[in-house]
Amino acid sequence: MRYRNLGRWGVKISAVGLGSWLTYGGSVEEDAAQACIRRAYEQGVTFFDTANVYARGRSEEVVGRAISAFPRTSIVLATKVYFPMGAGPNDRGLSRKHIREQIDLSLKRLQVDYVDLYQCHRYDTSVPLEETVQAMNDLVRAGKVLYWGVSEWNADQIAAAVNLARARGWAEPVSNQPQYSALWRRVEPRVFPACRSYGLGNVVWSPLAMGILTGKYTDASHPPQGTRAAGSAAEMMEDYFTQPVLDAVQRLKPLAERAHCTLAQLALAWCLRTDVVSSVIVGATRPEQVDDNVAAADLDVDPEIFRQMNDILAPVAPFEPYTG
Repeated sequence: MRYRNLGRWGVKISAVGLGSWLTYGGSVEEDAAQACIRRAYEQGVTFFDTANVYARGRSEEVVGRAISAFPRTSIVLATKVYFPMGAGPNDRGLSRKHIREQIDLSLKRLQVDYVDLYQCHRYDTSVPLEETVQAMNDLVRAGKVLYWGVSEWNADQIAAAVNLARARGWAEPVSNQPQYSALWRRVEPRVFPACRSYGLGNVVWSPLAMGILTGKYTDASHPPQGTRAAGSAAEMMEDYFTQPVLDAVQRLKPLAERAHCTLAQLALAWCLRTDVVSSVIVGATRPEQVDDNVAAADLDVDPEIFRQMNDILAPVAPFEPYTG
């Protein structure tokens, strides 16, 4: 396993991290989840990412029970706040009230005294940015959070948060968690440059395009039963779950053979080709998937292979430039 600094900051995280969205606490039994988390740790994964909203807190509980077996100082634990956790008017968003209450609940579920990285899961247009940034600074000062970051914020929102924090002498955001893969590159024109300029590291989600880049799908009309494309995640995949995309992915197989790796490993290495990405967050339902994904961190791929990947995928991928 290789490790990268989280942006310009001192903390180092594993180049491949393990996430829990759509899996732990939900569709995956706890024994299987714990087996995956243990295997990841054994393989050198130190970065574990979850969120309070995943399975309405159950994901944090599963992760918390699993990581209790590891020395606390050996892992970098991340969770998030923003999405509704109840029916009340203050049970959502990035107000000081919601942030303060949710961190305490997350700490309890995770069975820890602090989280290494606390992330604003989305931008909240209904709350003054000053209130959110100050609330995160207060958590850092209180020792409940070591670093804070954002997820799916646009370039202007990131710049505003950093500049506000610097002007007030508050803890500034250190990371961004965007969707990013060889099939989804909307953050490249503006968000990545902003992160590089302000020193944020990116911990990217869906680097395998929800499994499409593993090559396991071949027929857009008949996805295999039991897969995400055949289940509740199908709607989230509709932008790129098309026959031209699936056919293009199959044409990547010779490139993976040249790189002496699997298609999944090649897709993860593609994301890690740039240093603005600190870690790729993968999901796993079996320990064998962990083994396959973790191996991507140690790959040294010829840049020409990445160029040819782009030539194959660019004509079919929905990654039109995004100005956010």
